Amino acid sequence: MQVSLELNGVTKLFAFGDGVREVDLTLARGEIHALVGLNGAGKSTLMRLMLGMKIPDSGTVRLDGVPFDRVPLERWMRVGHLIEYPLAYPELTTRQNLLLSARLRGLTRRKAEEAGNAIIEKLNLNKFAGRRVGKLSLGNRQRVGLAAALQHEPDLIILDEPTNALDPAGVILLRNVLLERAAHGATVLVSSHHLDEVSRISHRITVINGGRIIGALEPGQPEIERAFFSLVQTHSETA
Repeated sequence: MQVSLELNGVTKLFAFGDGVREVDLTLARGEIHALVGLNGAGKSTLMRLMLGMKIPDSGTVRLDGVPFDRVPLERWMRVGHLIEYPLAYPELTTRQNLLLSARLRGLTRRKAEEAGNAIIEKLNLNKFAGRRVGKLSLGNRQRVGLAAALQHEPDLIILDEPTNALDPAGVILLRNVLLERAAHGATVLVSSHHLDEVSRISHRITVINGGRIIGALEPGQPEIERAFFSLVQTHSETA
């Protein structure tokens, strides 16, 4: 297993004790790794720590073996992420937003236009390419946010609840893109409440509860929801 991102003993606490505690986790190249937990379990906090959006109180985070404070900007340009809400300029069209996002990640204008056209096709956004993002439905704004995160073919992808607001067709389109990126060696981490969906595409499923990693689920196992709630309940009763 080629490790892409590694967390060792990572702790980040907020007021009232919320946050994550002593997390050890590795993400591998070519792997789709799912992070599942109840609301408030610490998924979003952990993902922000993985992206350098928050600094741990203790522990280390390494990208390609390099501590975060020494990771060059050029490496971050090969990362794609969507945390909680899609970021887009509502007054700009879908295509304009994608062009801007790609240019900020260092693509030339020609490459940015090509990348935008390709992801518009893959996520079936053709109909909305010329429309202002502020006029789109919540589900289509989510697709635009995902398109911006994925269009530059990143080799590290971190997505927080990416299927939120997506219809079944959008879920399938996203699934295909993530499987394609992983097949090309990208590292993919997704958090989700949809256990059936992550079970279909994930190589590993990690469970977090109360800010701690408490175990794992086997992708494709029968009655995965029951197994998840049993694990969480047991941890909550003994914590």
